[in-house]
Amino acid sequence: MASGTGSHSGGNARPTMADIAKELGIAKITVSRALSNQSTVKDSTRTLIRETAERMGYRLNVSARNLRQQRTRTIAVVIEMTPSHERLMSEPYPLLLLGGILQELTAAGQNMVLTTIDLFSQAPPSADGVILLGQGVHDDAAAVIEATGLPYVVWGAEHGPPERIVVGSDNREGGRLAAEYLVGRGRRRLLFLGDAEHGEAEDRLNGFRAGLAGSDAAIVANIPCAFTVAAGREAVAPLLGGTAPGFDGIFASSDAIAMGAIEALRARGHDVPDAVSVVGFDDSPGAGLFSPPLTSIRQDWGVGGELLAQKVLDLVAGKAVDSRAMPVELIIRES
Repeated sequence: MASGTGSHSGGNARPTMADIAKELGIAKITVSRALSNQSTVKDSTRTLIRETAERMGYRLNVSARNLRQQRTRTIAVVIEMTPSHERLMSEPYPLLLLGGILQELTAAGQNMVLTTIDLFSQAPPSADGVILLGQGVHDDAAAVIEATGLPYVVWGAEHGPPERIVVGSDNREGGRLAAEYLVGRGRRRLLFLGDAEHGEAEDRLNGFRAGLAGSDAAIVANIPCAFTVAAGREAVAPLLGGTAPGFDGIFASSDAIAMGAIEALRARGHDVPDAVSVVGFDDSPGAGLFSPPLTSIRQDWGVGGELLAQKVLDLVAGKAVDSRAMPVELIIRES
């Protein structure tokens, strides 16, 4: 084969697909298919073409290719939560989900544009599909996305129309596991902390109730609160007026809420777990570092992000896609 240095005219001219085809003595269409990562080209040939293109300094004209395909090759990722000083975008949710999404989209040669539901509703970005992180209270955020007519998938719970594609954790099973654990620890007067207006928290509460059925344990209070440490503190503090709390176990619908509840208990001299056992939900990176280390229901946000990306790309490609509830696991620590 000829040397790559003389295969296209002009020292500074960019090489073309035709130059790569000539260099390798193959058809231009084969080069095009290989650079588009089509499975019709053998792996060995595709690797050779890509290596040659890189050696020759070839750069794929993504804009031109997108124009030909009438696709933006962009997926919009919309975050339902409203950032605040108490609930930061840099926290494990949504950051770990975003990491999985970005990894999968990048591997597929796709762009990602990140926005919030408020900004999306005002000016939807140009995109082939949408990933929504969080359905919102009464599913309102999902309704905004659905109105665009774009293919979309949701991180959350299966509470909407049956055709909606949802990726999430098995929240009911997580609630059941929390109930089983607390009952096994001899806890009988239990609190549930979380806002069941959100589908995921509702499923966690329903699973918790189901897990208590047949036992002599009961939920003595169901306290709605936001998914923050401060909300967990504020939910429990008013119940701590006496010398002993009127409850001996807590299932919090997030680790942040659980940590806030523990802070409130310890501030009033109530030991965790001697006086009260606490179970969170998420198994966030800080759960094992908290004092005491937090028992929690683990959900895998990284894998969840990858699944969201895979499913929205399949929808954009016109493929059949199903919802997915990922398994959860009880991580027992000291709380």
